[in-house]
Amino acid sequence: MTDFEVRDWRVDTLNRMRALITTAEPEAVEERKWCKPSNPTGVPVWSHNGIICTGETYKAKVKLTFMKGAALPDPDQLFNSGLEGNTRRAIDISEGDDINEDAFKTLVRAAVELNGLKKQRSK
Repeated sequence: MTDFEVRDWRVDTLNRMRALITTAEPEAVEERKWCKPSNPTGVPVWSHNGIICTGETYKAKVKLTFMKGAALPDPDQLFNSGLEGNTRRAIDISEGDDINEDAFKTLVRAAVELNGLKKQRSK
C-alpha cells in the first residue's frame, strides 16, 4: 500500500512526519525511489547532502529509517527499530502513537549535519 492509495492514519502520520522533516530542514529534497510492482509509486526519500531518511507505510505501522541512524545521538530514544544494526536505525510509529516532535526535528537536523560533515571530509 502506498500513501496515495488509501487515506487513513498511516497516510496522515506520514504526512505529519513529512511536514516535520521539511520544517526541521527546509532545504531537504523529497523524491520517490525504488519503484516496483508491489509499490509502484516508490518510497519517499528525504535528502540533503545525502539521504536523511526514508518513509514507508505498512499494515500496522509507519517506518522512518535513518540511513546513518547508528551514528546519530538519540537522547530521547526515538529509535525503536533496527537497534542491532551497525548503520541504520528506524522509528516505527503505530496507530495512536505520539511522537516527540521537537526531538524528531532535532534528529533530522543531526542527520543533515552528519551528511554535511561526511561531504566535507570527502573533498
